[in-house]
Amino acid sequence: MKKKTDFVHPYIPNSVPAVKEKMLAEIGVKSMAELYEDIPEKLRLRKALSLPEPKLSELELKRHVQMILDRNTSCEEFTSFLGGGCAHHYVPAICDEVTRRSEFLTAYAGEPYEDAGRFQALFEYESLMAELLDFDVVNVPTYDWGQAASTAVRMAGRITKRTKVLFADTLSPDRLAVMKNYCHPVMDLVPVGHDPGTGLLDLADFVSKLTDDTAAVYFENPSYLGFIETQGQKVADLAHAKGTLLVVGVDPISLGVLKPPSHYGADMACGDIQGLGNHMYFGGALGGFIATRDEEKFVMEYPSRIFGIAETSVEGEWGFGDVAYSRTSFDKREKGKEFVGTAAALHGIGAAVYLSLMGPQGMRDLGRHTLQKTQYGMKKLGAIRGVRIRFRSAPFKEFVVDFTRTEKSVAKINRYLLRHHIFGGKDLSHEFPELRGCALYCITEMVTGADIDNLAGVLKDYLR
Repeated sequence: MKKKTDFVHPYIPNSVPAVKEKMLAEIGVKSMAELYEDIPEKLRLRKALSLPEPKLSELELKRHVQMILDRNTSCEEFTSFLGGGCAHHYVPAICDEVTRRSEFLTAYAGEPYEDAGRFQALFEYESLMAELLDFDVVNVPTYDWGQAASTAVRMAGRITKRTKVLFADTLSPDRLAVMKNYCHPVMDLVPVGHDPGTGLLDLADFVSKLTDDTAAVYFENPSYLGFIETQGQKVADLAHAKGTLLVVGVDPISLGVLKPPSHYGADMACGDIQGLGNHMYFGGALGGFIATRDEEKFVMEYPSRIFGIAETSVEGEWGFGDVAYSRTSFDKREKGKEFVGTAAALHGIGAAVYLSLMGPQGMRDLGRHTLQKTQYGMKKLGAIRGVRIRFRSAPFKEFVVDFTRTEKSVAKINRYLLRHHIFGGKDLSHEFPELRGCALYCITEMVTGADIDNLAGVLKDYLR
């Protein structure tokens, strides 16, 4: 019988004992333990991990994984009204066809793949996003909206040499947590209240907190709670009068019908491209974007990669490559403004395919379609006895439904909806104390009028 240490795992390379011994001898160590001697003893686990026995057959392993996956419930089987940062949008087949090509799928980073067209594909993504946002410069996607927003306000801090950020208190708590981590201890985040009736930014509170030390003002439009912020230009004018930069978070899906932030005074825009041809994948094929004007003070503060186009030494030929590579942590390493690492560039390629396919008219149609069905959903749910819609401002894609008068919790309502193959709205009780008993409902192009009617009917039967 082989010793446990002699076990050769079929899926772990170089696990053959003789191969491991040869590799250790090559680097001059006697055992694997020597490689970890810098780790303090108190941090080492001195017992076996609680792991199942290895699956030695590929077939056996596949069956095991499939049994786990079969426990999941898909939005293809249930109707989903969940949003809050990751929503069920349609992904055209061509998006998968392109992003699953090996030259893109396996070339998420690393320089040997440029001849396969990755730089050009990402340049096209940046160009399409810049046109949608009506800004000049867009970065290669970073991890998600949270990182993009955090990076944007840190950029504002370096540009203005200031340390305070004002943010709308209707911001996603998850996104705010990321921003706090990024800003501590060099910048302070200060919340600005909202009008309880409309959800819009409380301008009086905003003015009282706007000081000469404010680097940036950050709000989202549409907001995390769905309503459209109509005071953008007023906020921009007040901020700019103090030398403060305006950063606006935006859902790119909305820009077929709503003005982009650049049209009401924003200096920077950020957001997520999950809705642009990327699947949810149990939490989202997320990708954060940052957009600015083509001014040196902005461009040189981007920590992430930007790809540009330039003439080569061959007449009539153009090449694609890094813009101001010295900005990035790839060049500066530990002295970089921010560590970039593996990004979400592949999702940017998916977004480029999606935007190319949709075109301006397609994005306009999608926006109108979403607006109309959002209004229809509000009307149907708001007509149910005991149910009311929070916030009077016009929404886009998402809206807050108040169930407090029904005397049934959102958790109980959602459990009932699951029995009818419906994912109900996101429970806001734990995120916003003042919205206890409320849920955030999301209506995308994947939800039909019949789906909304069915939801309203099931809720009406349960709540009567």
